[in-house]
Amino acid sequence: MRTTWNGSISFGLVSIPVGLAPATKPAARASDVSFRMLHRECGTPIKQKRYCPVHERDLGPDEIVKGWEVAKGQFVIVEDEEMEALTNRDDSRSIEISQFVDAGQVDPIYFDRTYFLVPAQAPAARRPYVLLLKAMEETGMAATGRFVQQGREKLCLIRPRGEALVLETLFLAADVYSQAEIDEAVEETTVKKPELELARQVIASLAADFVPADLQSDYRRDLKALLEAKLSGQEITTTPEPVSETPVVDLMEALRRSVEEAQESRRKPAKAPAKATARPRKKAAARK
Repeated sequence: MRTTWNGSISFGLVSIPVGLAPATKPAARASDVSFRMLHRECGTPIKQKRYCPVHERDLGPDEIVKGWEVAKGQFVIVEDEEMEALTNRDDSRSIEISQFVDAGQVDPIYFDRTYFLVPAQAPAARRPYVLLLKAMEETGMAATGRFVQQGREKLCLIRPRGEALVLETLFLAADVYSQAEIDEAVEETTVKKPELELARQVIASLAADFVPADLQSDYRRDLKALLEAKLSGQEITTTPEPVSETPVVDLMEALRRSVEEAQESRRKPAKAPAKATARPRKKAAARK
């Protein structure tokens, strides 16, 4: 497994050599298909220019600096050397564990990106890795800490996952929006016992084991089919979905129908993947 960072986990006097390997693919946050912006008329990729409206000309890389806007049109200029002085203040290759916490107390909303913690190759160096893994599994604990990656300080959480340790980089507390407005709205709303009972039945009728292989994207599949059809010269025809107003349905009736539909869907076979609608493209007239 290829690692992008190599160092060690440190807690107390214990040091565990590890490497960081991304657990998700680079395209996982958007789509596995990437696009470039083209000029519609000629199909040429466009260029992004850095233009100064005062001097009315394009700028080179050495003419551009970072600026923090403190008021409308007023900036504090920060040089790259000043930024580097901050990021290089700690260039250690160590993940410093500050505390162990109950893993169930950490809300996944703070998770940013997941990495596998890869143990060292030498058997003797792997023993402390396995020791930490087993101890955290048995106690139900996770570890919080911080480290430096690409010159930037990152907060992190280390947790066991099967027979491996994984590291989650964490958002700062200030980066997560408050949900107080939602909490207040929910506290002011009541539900009836019959409604709650039917809601439990809906949940029970849809209950199943979590299977990671089921995490498939219909959009990603259909997008690939669309691109392959266009590449083969087929002309794609699209039919807009009819817009219909959402009917107002009684909550109890909607819950009853949901239970019936969930039970019925379990009896039906899996639906076949959708195919792109296409027709052969007409041959273009020969150019003179």
